[in-house]
Order: sequence, then C-alpha cells, then structure tokens
Amino acid sequence: MNLLKRLLGQDTLDEHQHRSLGAFGTVTLWLGANVVVTTILTGMLLVPDLAFTTAMGAVLTGSLIGAIPLLLVGLMGQRTGLPSMALTRRAYGPLGSRLISLVNMAVLIAWSWIQALLAGMSLDYAIEATTGYSNLPLMTILCETVVVLIVLRGHLGIERVERWAALAMVGLAALVLYQLNRHYDVSALLDMPTESRHGITLGIAFDIVIATAFSWISSSADYNRNCRSGAIAIWGTYSGYVLAAMIAMGLGAAVSGLSVLNGMQQTYDPTRLLSGFGFGLPAALVIFFSVMTTNVMAVYSATLSCMNVSPGMAFWKPALVIGVVTVFGALIPGILDQFQNFLLLIGALFIPAFSVMIVDYYLVGREGYSAELLTSRHQLGRPTAAIALGAYVLGAALAAWWTLVAPLPFGASLPVFLITGGVYWLGTRLVPQARHPVSRV
Repeated sequence: MNLLKRLLGQDTLDEHQHRSLGAFGTVTLWLGANVVVTTILTGMLLVPDLAFTTAMGAVLTGSLIGAIPLLLVGLMGQRTGLPSMALTRRAYGPLGSRLISLVNMAVLIAWSWIQALLAGMSLDYAIEATTGYSNLPLMTILCETVVVLIVLRGHLGIERVERWAALAMVGLAALVLYQLNRHYDVSALLDMPTESRHGITLGIAFDIVIATAFSWISSSADYNRNCRSGAIAIWGTYSGYVLAAMIAMGLGAAVSGLSVLNGMQQTYDPTRLLSGFGFGLPAALVIFFSVMTTNVMAVYSATLSCMNVSPGMAFWKPALVIGVVTVFGALIPGILDQFQNFLLLIGALFIPAFSVMIVDYYLVGREGYSAELLTSRHQLGRPTAAIALGAYVLGAALAAWWTLVAPLPFGASLPVFLITGGVYWLGTRLVPQARHPVSRV
C-alpha cells in the first residue's frame, strides 16, 4: 500500500503543492501542450487561402494577443496556488463554480476522446509501416492507457514526461522540416498564389489563432500554480506557447502549401508527403507525441475539475475513473466527424467564462482569492455572482450567434471576451458590496 501511495500522485486543490516548475520546465510544458495535431491542422486551413507570409504574420500576432488571457489566469494560479476551477468560486459562487467545473470536465473528456483516437491513428500508421500489423482500436486503447498511467502520477510525473516529450517533438519537427526542404521546393511557398478553399480571410485567421490560445485558459492555472515565481509563470508560458504556435501552425501551413503546389490532396499531415521517401515513420511520431502530450494535460485538468465538484475525493480516484471513460469513449464511431463543431463549442463556453474571472481578479479585487475558497462549505462568493453568471450566459449566446448564425468578418473570440468582461465589470459597479471580502453563512 505504501508503494502504491508513492506511485500515485497526491495532488490536492489547495496551495500546498510543490513549486516544481522552473523556467525551462514551464516553457517545455506549454511547448508540448500546443505543438499538437489540431494546431497543425489550423495552420493547414490558412494556406492557400492566405499568402504564406500573411498567414504566419496572423499566427504570430494572434498568438501574442491570445496568450495574454492565458498567462493572466496562469498567474492567478501561481499567486494563489489554486487550480483554474477552484478560482471560479470567487466570481461565480459555489453553485456557478460547480456548473462550470462540470462543463469543463465534460468538454475535456470529449477532447481527450478525439486526442486518443488521433494518437491511435498515428501509432497504428507507425506500427504498420514498420511491421505490417494494423489494429486501430487496440492502438487507441494503448495510447489512452499510457495517458492515464502518466496522469495517475500527478503533476510531478506529468512535468517530467512533458519536458522530454516536448524536446523529442521539436527535434522530430525540425527533422521533418529538413526533409520537406530536401524533397520539395519550400521557397516556392513565398511566391505561392492565394486560392480560396476554406473561406478564410485575414480577420477569420486572426480569430482562429486567438481562439486556439483561449482554448487553453481553463487549464492554465492547473499547471502554473506549480511555477516557482510569477515571472516564470508569465514569461515561461508566453514564450512556450507562442513558440509552439509558430512551429505547429507553420508546419501545417507549409505542408498544406506544398501539397497544393505539387498537385496532391490538401493535407496537414507531413506523413503523406514524406512516406514515399522512406521518412513516414518519423513524421508519424511527430503527430503521435504531439497528441499524447496534449491528452495528458486534458485528462489531468478534467480530474481537478471533478475534485472541485467534490473536494473530498483523493486525486487518484477521479483520475482513474475519468481515464477509463476516456479509454472507451475514444472508440465511439464517427467521433472525428464532430471535431469542427466541438471546437466551436469550446469557444462559446470558455471564452466568456474566463473573461469574467480575469476581470474579477485584476479589476474588481483580489481579496478573497485564497484557500478559504476551498475550506468554507457554505461559500457564497461575491454578492455579484448572479451578475457573473448573467454575463457568462450573454457571452456564450453572443459567441454562438456570431459563430453559427451571423459570423463576423473578424471573428467572435475577441469581441465576446471584451464584451463579457465589460458587462461584468459594469455590473460590479452597480453593487457597492462587490469589493467586500467573501461572505459566509
């Protein structure tokens, strides 16, 4: 039993965690998080609708702006020692926090299903290319089982794995880019004519890049609460995330452009371009490592969300249950067909939720953001909890409307973020008790 306890993570919701993340660990953590197949796929959507240089300019600018809310929430975690969902208790109150935690947990589990299937596909390709054996369901189960075993080790185990996996991924990505340049005329991308294939304008590209950064907000405090200093939390996250976005989206844009230039079916997957030159296996491993590192972070954050709903649980129990659910959920037929709708759902649900939280902490007041949010069984949060929930519902409705019904030419992510935060801030101005310490009964 003692051996089992040592093997399992002992993570809790309070601030009594290891300050284990230095600058290098934080950079590699967020590098590993964002060099993922979905981000590579995003790069594919940008070219040839946009010129390659224009697309990369949008990626850089959008990432620099979109990562700001990400690092602000991460800094909240570093200062308080609390994970993301526990921090929502102050603005939303206990009921609102539990509702948001349940939504976050459900979305992350569904996200893990998709990631597990993508990892299984990459591993299946690699095994088939080497041995001739193919079994996608088995490979998917194996990938997700490895993810669960890593998560059960807690944040210390995750940090070790992410560090080495990120380095392996960057090395393999560099090798893939070298091989692409060796077998194709990469310089032709600079003169490639634009062609509308996905209806992507510069404004929409900017919105997609920002939304990609926003999709990580719900997990940023879960990891950055372990950073050794606020400066590390800010600059480690910022540099790691932006570098990852440039690598992943740049790779996707390059592969997409080269596939079009060479008369092939448009793709984001470098495996398809390099398999004919005997380099398909390393290209498949880039996709495999990228999906695995992201999936580990998703399952871990889903576990902390579950613990926020029921704080008395030991870490390993929800981690194991969620892990089993993700293993079998990844086998649901046709799950990848809903991928685009799922990305839209993430934006609608999370952008307004954390806009309120950022405004509450940085503009309304930091008092009450402490471990008392966890220990008081009858925590009421701010007197403005109803306003927070109202602003959140308004923001989610606007995100859905501007995405599905009446799309804006410049996208919905940034307007929804600013409007939701502005509505909440104005609401707190109307309630004099909004800045008072947390009330309890």
